[in-house]
Amino acid sequence: MAKRGSPTRHIQALKVHQWVTEWGEIQWKPGERRTEPQHWFYQFSISAADLKALSGIYARTTKRRRGSQDLGIQRRHEEQRSEEIGRFVRYGYPWSDLSEAKRESGEFRELRQPGWLPTAIVVNILTGKDKRLGQSVAVDDLIAVKDEPGNTAVIELPKSYSGRAWQYQTIPPIEVIDGQHRLWAFEDYDLKGNFELPVVAFVGLDLSWQAYLFYTINIKPKKINASLAFDLYPLLRTEEWLNKFEGHIIYRETRAQELVDLLWSSPESPWYHRINMLGEKGYKGLLVTQAAWVRSLLAAFVKSWEGRGVRIGGLFGTAVGKHDTVLPWTRLAQAAFLIVAGEYLRDAVANTEKPWTRALRDQMVPTLFEGQEEASDLAFFGPNTLLNQDQGIRTLLHVLNDACFVRADVLRLHEWYGTESTRGSEDERLSANGTSLKKKSRIVRFLKELANGLATYDWRASSGPGLTEEQRTLKAAFRGSGGYKALRGDVLKHLASSSGDVAAAAAEVLEILGY
Repeated sequence: MAKRGSPTRHIQALKVHQWVTEWGEIQWKPGERRTEPQHWFYQFSISAADLKALSGIYARTTKRRRGSQDLGIQRRHEEQRSEEIGRFVRYGYPWSDLSEAKRESGEFRELRQPGWLPTAIVVNILTGKDKRLGQSVAVDDLIAVKDEPGNTAVIELPKSYSGRAWQYQTIPPIEVIDGQHRLWAFEDYDLKGNFELPVVAFVGLDLSWQAYLFYTINIKPKKINASLAFDLYPLLRTEEWLNKFEGHIIYRETRAQELVDLLWSSPESPWYHRINMLGEKGYKGLLVTQAAWVRSLLAAFVKSWEGRGVRIGGLFGTAVGKHDTVLPWTRLAQAAFLIVAGEYLRDAVANTEKPWTRALRDQMVPTLFEGQEEASDLAFFGPNTLLNQDQGIRTLLHVLNDACFVRADVLRLHEWYGTESTRGSEDERLSANGTSLKKKSRIVRFLKELANGLATYDWRASSGPGLTEEQRTLKAAFRGSGGYKALRGDVLKHLASSSGDVAAAAAEVLEILGY
């Protein structure tokens, strides 16, 4: 709490020592964001308004600098959860859990109770040496921590700090490790009285240790499932110790299955009801199986690394760009990215009159979709196009992932967050994420250029019509497990042979992969 008679920007704190001898045997790795931490942390209390301002957590309606504050460090915001906490603070339990009709009826006023929040919010106070996306806290925005005798300390708020309306210059001086939803809960309420929040504060804590704290606080006690944790705290996707534990495996496999389900179930998806979800017989050549889609996503977007010494990871599971930023995309944002890219490719193929597309469209084939013959472009959905076969889906996902991965900084992928709203149906929220993505002109231009380049490639399978013997022999090499690499390389070479940013990206991918 604040010292009596001193300015409110000076906060008295307790210094808590926690270090045991065995911890000295831990291998500290600064290059992997695992620098040895201080052997203590601090405890103090502060108003929610001050903590919100200092940690860069602002109202949803404002248009302040989110790009510098949301670095895959803080948890994703769930509006409904924060609103529930806000009701609890004002009226306690069980009133906060009543339906809106019951709350407004006035018949349950006797159920109101104090809404205490005694659990500490865990934060990290940044030092002048800490960098996030290449930026440091401005000198006037730094928080000073001064130790005093008797295991006490004084937390000095920034020299520039002016209260709850204050704005940081580059990045906020505080990162919230756990408890962000409690802070958001105060957004819509101007509480009367004196309501402070307990805080546990680390100083200069490296990013990997922040992810570790979040995991041990929230997942180890099974408060939330491991897969959801990777959305709430994206940095967990890259943790080495989780690669050797169940958490990362659960994320990758579960997430791949979730994404396939969304690609199949969303009416806006080009693959809406065009994936064999149950592996049923009789659909060979007409529908790619869910298992094949899952394997392809695990090999591309949801992978951690391509292999030892190869630096093309999965956009959904690896740090990208020169600042090693973990894209904070949720499950719906990830699905929206795939759907939008698929839309552009479907439309590009539909608008292409290359010989390979005309040959496929001249075929007479059965359809699974009653009354949808005209909507089923055989160059995209037919039985003799690789775009509707295991090898083609794998290659499409690989090329899309690889090209965007090497261009992550140029495309500013880290600046797109999707939408945070938890309201509406899943289809509505998925659609909103797609709409949000289509407003990012850099990404859209690149995806459309990539789609146009892919549409000019000859996607006919070896069984396709109109092939010469030489072409048929070449395409036969794309069959089997060895065909994945061969087709991927051939498509990349095709893209690299043109001009533009996509061609440059394809050439870079070819060089990295050693093709």
